[in-house]
Amino acid sequence: MRTSVSHTTANDTGGRRGGDERRSRVGVALYLRQVVAELRKVVRPTRNELITYTIAALVFVSVVMAFVFVLDLLFGKLVLWAFSAS
Repeated sequence: MRTSVSHTTANDTGGRRGGDERRSRVGVALYLRQVVAELRKVVRPTRNELITYTIAALVFVSVVMAFVFVLDLLFGKLVLWAFSAS
């Protein structure tokens, strides 16, 4: 009959705390360096572009809001008409 023998070393403590901590610190440092590098690539809009984009967004939101308002009004009237006891 065979038995399996498990060999453990002095480094096998169940967790790999030392290596994982160093790896996570290196990972965080790498992540932060990449974030800074990406932020340096960002092109900021000029004042005129910012005003134009803001106005375009406000107009778009207003149009969609008006459309939803009209649909809500129509569906409300339709529901009142369908369920009214007249």
